[in-house]
Amino acid sequence: MTTRITILGAGPGGYIAAVKAAHLGADVTIIDSQQVGGTCLNWGCIPTKTMKSSAEAMEIVRRSSEFGITSSGEFSADMPAIIARKDKVVKTLVGGIEKLLKSNGISVIRGKGSVLSATSIKVETPEGEEIMVEGDKLILATGSRVMNLPDFPFDGQFIISSDEALSLDKVPEEILVIGGGVVGAEFAFILDALGSNVTVVEAMDRLLPLPSIDGDTCKILQREMKKRKIKLHVNKTVVETQKTADGKIKVVIGPSPFLSEVSEKDMKTVEITVDKILVSVGRTYNSAGFGLEDLGLEIHDRGWIPVNDRLETNIPDVYAIGDVLGPERIMLAHVASAEGIIAAENCMGASREMDYRVVPSGIFTFPEIGCVGLSEEQAKEQGLNYRADSFNFRGLGKSQAMGEIAGHVKIISDVGNSHILGGHIIGPHATDLIAEIALAIKTGATVKEVGDTIHLHPSLSEAVMETADAAQDECLYLPPQK
Repeated sequence: MTTRITILGAGPGGYIAAVKAAHLGADVTIIDSQQVGGTCLNWGCIPTKTMKSSAEAMEIVRRSSEFGITSSGEFSADMPAIIARKDKVVKTLVGGIEKLLKSNGISVIRGKGSVLSATSIKVETPEGEEIMVEGDKLILATGSRVMNLPDFPFDGQFIISSDEALSLDKVPEEILVIGGGVVGAEFAFILDALGSNVTVVEAMDRLLPLPSIDGDTCKILQREMKKRKIKLHVNKTVVETQKTADGKIKVVIGPSPFLSEVSEKDMKTVEITVDKILVSVGRTYNSAGFGLEDLGLEIHDRGWIPVNDRLETNIPDVYAIGDVLGPERIMLAHVASAEGIIAAENCMGASREMDYRVVPSGIFTFPEIGCVGLSEEQAKEQGLNYRADSFNFRGLGKSQAMGEIAGHVKIISDVGNSHILGGHIIGPHATDLIAEIALAIKTGATVKEVGDTIHLHPSLSEAVMETADAAQDECLYLPPQK
């Protein structure tokens, strides 16, 4: 008898789970009130990277004289054209996923799903029709959404989220970004490149205040912000906003409530006037409104769904994947896809466990950041016998040729067995280069094995090789260790 699997949510976790389940012979139905692709494709990963590509093109144009190219013309960002290109890219990829689902015989229902039981879902379509979907297994892939702060409610005009930032009709002359995390930092660099005067306010003591982000990486990124005249206020928060008569917003920036010790510098307030405020302080979890409470499903008081390592909830035959698992797991699109595969296989009788030990992450700032494994701070906190070695991109011929010399590769390795514990790259194509270090950690490769692997010249990947050599005190481009 064919196993019937119902999936609530068609993001990068849900649709990958659907395709994997179909490959394994299941009868699959996927339900979502929005377009397939979820936040990642429609409002997150892909739209922001498409806008970043436009911002990078603007950067190259502005620097064209460095490459021997001259022009007497003026260049400016055409936001309607940039947004139209972004929409075209999204539409193309959405269409590709729809064809993928159709070719695998997966039923796609557009509408709001309500869970009546572990085997029954009621769907209300946009046309007002009610459809009952019966299944044997249920995968919850409902995702997350931008967090709305009560003090700064989104109005879509003056105070916006990252969703509205992806549909701006013009480049704001002055913009304040509240939150110096991943999304806030990415938009700060994108909008700066497109012509905005950008100010970032972060309540913690550094940009990207995440345990997995190495401290040296943050220092380099903050230095690059300063070079671009992006104003960064750390240990600060917005204490007051007021609309002005000329349609702008006056903002008062004051000390962060998270400070344990307040210095005289931190106590000083700053007043600025901006056209828009982009609030980027995290995400909240889509677990409400689906009838899950009535099902008896365990839900954390902050909204995420706890699961075991097989991605099973406390209800038999009900699984959960993706962002709705919250910060106890890893909220990244590629992690959701990996979880989707595991959940689909377990629905079909396997007993696989999700392995989070080696998960690379990328931050698409200028320059990019890629990281995997432990940061130096984490290695120190764990009391490990480690060493940290780095190699600057400015030492590479390819970087010099590209005119992209900011940043470095840093490898954290175990002193005893030379295994790689973590890798941190900030520089050109960091999000691509990090895959080599991720593979090295996954396979248990030593720094010697990475360093002894011949790398193409000239290439950016040579920085990984040179760093691995440095971890053995054998890098020929660095002074010998005494």
